[in-house]
Amino acid sequence: MAQPEQGQLVEPAPEPVPAAPVAESPEAVVVPENAVAEPVAEPLAPEPVQPEPVVAELAEPVEPAAPVESAEPVTEGAEGAEAQEPTAQQLPVAQQEATPVPVPAPEPAVEPGGATEAEAADVLAPDAEDGTGPEVIETPELPAPDEQAPTEAPQQSQAPQQAEAAEQPGVAEQPGVAEQPEAADRPAEQAEPFTPPAPGYDDAEREAVLRVMRERRDIRNGFRSDPIPHEVLLRVLEAAHTAPSVGHSQPWDFVVIRSAETRRSMHELAQSQRDAYAKSLPKGRAKQFKELKIEAILDTPVNIVVTADPTRGGRHTLGRHTQPQMAPYSSALAVENLWLAARAEGLGVGWVSFFDEREMVRALGLPEHLEVVAYLCVGYVDEFPEEPELMQAGWSKRRPLSWVVHEETYGRRALPGAEPHDLLQETISAIRPLDAKALGEAWERQKRMTKPAGALGMLEIISAQLSGLSRMCPPPIPEPAAVAIFAGDHGVHAQGVTAWPQEVTAQMVANFLGGGAVCNAFAAQVGAEVCVVDVGVATDLPATPGLLPRKVRPGTADFTTGPALAREEVLAAIEVGIETARDLVAAGNKALLTGEMGIANTTASAALICVYTGIDASEVTGRGTGINDEMHARKVDVVRRALDLHQPDPTDPIGVLAAVGGLEHAAMAGFLLGGASLRTPVILDGVSAGAAALVARAIAPEALAACIAGHRSAEPGHVAALNKLGLRPLVDLDLRLGEGTGALLALPIVQSAARAMHEVATFDSAGVTEK
Repeated sequence: MAQPEQGQLVEPAPEPVPAAPVAESPEAVVVPENAVAEPVAEPLAPEPVQPEPVVAELAEPVEPAAPVESAEPVTEGAEGAEAQEPTAQQLPVAQQEATPVPVPAPEPAVEPGGATEAEAADVLAPDAEDGTGPEVIETPELPAPDEQAPTEAPQQSQAPQQAEAAEQPGVAEQPGVAEQPEAADRPAEQAEPFTPPAPGYDDAEREAVLRVMRERRDIRNGFRSDPIPHEVLLRVLEAAHTAPSVGHSQPWDFVVIRSAETRRSMHELAQSQRDAYAKSLPKGRAKQFKELKIEAILDTPVNIVVTADPTRGGRHTLGRHTQPQMAPYSSALAVENLWLAARAEGLGVGWVSFFDEREMVRALGLPEHLEVVAYLCVGYVDEFPEEPELMQAGWSKRRPLSWVVHEETYGRRALPGAEPHDLLQETISAIRPLDAKALGEAWERQKRMTKPAGALGMLEIISAQLSGLSRMCPPPIPEPAAVAIFAGDHGVHAQGVTAWPQEVTAQMVANFLGGGAVCNAFAAQVGAEVCVVDVGVATDLPATPGLLPRKVRPGTADFTTGPALAREEVLAAIEVGIETARDLVAAGNKALLTGEMGIANTTASAALICVYTGIDASEVTGRGTGINDEMHARKVDVVRRALDLHQPDPTDPIGVLAAVGGLEHAAMAGFLLGGASLRTPVILDGVSAGAAALVARAIAPEALAACIAGHRSAEPGHVAALNKLGLRPLVDLDLRLGEGTGALLALPIVQSAARAMHEVATFDSAGVTEK
């Protein structure tokens, strides 16, 4: 078999050109007043920052089955189309009386300079029916960084040019570009004569370096058996050996393995760890993992073990006095050098981490003091995928750069050359309406499926909502899924509004993490991941797998004597929710579920619901954990006194949360906004989630397009909240537990709605005669 030519670089595949967004309301699609929909956009294109006006309705005309605040539907469609009779329940709609926080002005439904809406609607075909393919998380456009400086001139001409530039008057500041550092922050000016900085690479050389970084891939599939020439492998190892290391300790060693017998032994070790990992996964993840190939030990001609020697360099290695872990970190840099050099040689590399390190040390006869940093499978490949294999498999998504760059302090997000951007406003700007074209295709497909029209009831509405949200018909099946349980304590507990002691919050968090709560049992049943977020537990919690330590403060203040939170604390908790949604979606989850834990949080929930519904506290304040009549009367009085004290303004949702909210309410509101901005369905749990959804709607009404009411709680405030939101619950079992239990029970229903769109035949495909 011929070997590929060495040293040749493959030109990168051209990036797909994003199509212009288009919009068209499908024929005979019913458009009620508060519907949420958006123009079609190519999924990988960056989102514009302005919110769009409501353009299309999610559901076909319906008969109201539960009291909700929504306007009567009206019919829009092609000229002469007949209005259809109501047959099903409406989908969630954004309430017009809600006042959002300030956002940029709406943009036209169709971008200027092109086709009309009717013409543009025919340009884009829907994505592949299975909804698969690599996914990149969308973010709104951010200010562009400063332009790159021109390529350096020859060195002999630089000094006069730079000296001349130093005499030039200052350039006027450009709008939207960050100021240059103050003179005090810059290095001191050098004395004459001026010495130019060391030259960088020219354009072609710089592009070659950046290209090999862009095209480096962790390869599992498509390896060839072609042997690797010694001179090629030597160049790769030389590159690895030139890596930086702390204190120039060079703690690495490279064990090159070609023996088939040794590779079989390593394969068996990896397989046993794969099996153990698979058993630890939720069912939704385990199903995905089963389809993944995790190693190519037997498929590659060369395996390389990279180790770290923590004793190399001696006791006083420079840089390891306070950072002893720098030895394996340095060896990891050698791995990266090896990987990049291999890519330049046309070699694929796959990093295998499914090993018990001590088992491998013994199996390979390595000295006991060595640490195994990496086991690498190396060989020629048929091709290098354009995207990481885990992205192609839907296991994870790439996080945008703007999520991870901070200016000066953590949380002050800004790309170089751009002004810092506010996380909440960035998230609001990314929330888009449902896609009108996908909605129309979903309703048309429902009519052609082998069933009577409307026979699936709410499932048809949910499937249309999922199509509009994902911009695909059929929509992706929302699996895997994760429930985020936000935990926080409440100062109002001191008013005697519950029979449970406050320390139960921390105790239940430990129960969640140990797998012993109801939510854990339900999550195991439906295959969802449980993620616990400490946003405000009064007790300090130990580090535990599955716990995200995001404490804003240890519980709220008693809101009968003053504000529960400062506005800055509310915003911090909202950001916790947004970032939790981002993390879970980037990890590959396709549905988010809300959960909460906080003794006395139903008191805060009742206060929030009063603010946004205008209903008296006696009608929305429930018995929570089962309090008696005396305690219930005290709880109602506490809510009334708090509202009289603060007089919260519903048009100021941050102020409302600061006055009478909880940290978990603020975090859940952010979680909902974050999910909506990432076009990911959010299944709501009970009364606390309903209260948080009211706040989220006040911040960004279009966020409700991503919301699905999982169940109706026995708490009276939850009924009032759902009516105000216009959401119809999927389950009504008199639950009043929280923890995300109702949302977890609803998850299989939502997944079934999407699966029906994929797997139910149409009359044409099945050869079934229509009536």
